[in-house]
Amino acid sequence: MSAPTAARTPSRKRLAWIFWLILIGFIAWDFRMSAPIDLRDEPPLIAAGSGRSNSGGHCSMSK
Repeated sequence: MSAPTAARTPSRKRLAWIFWLILIGFIAWDFRMSAPIDLRDEPPLIAAGSGRSNSGGHCSMSK
């Protein structure tokens, strides 16, 4: 029983390496293609009493 398990281990490791390389490549591509985030222009997450409305999430869709 130990021989078939040992034979499958390299292919799982190879799949794991392929997964991580694709994931890291996608994150690198996303950072390169996305517009830079302007943290000073974004409204606060909780905008209670500030006069500014939040622009993301389900809270802004209900109005």
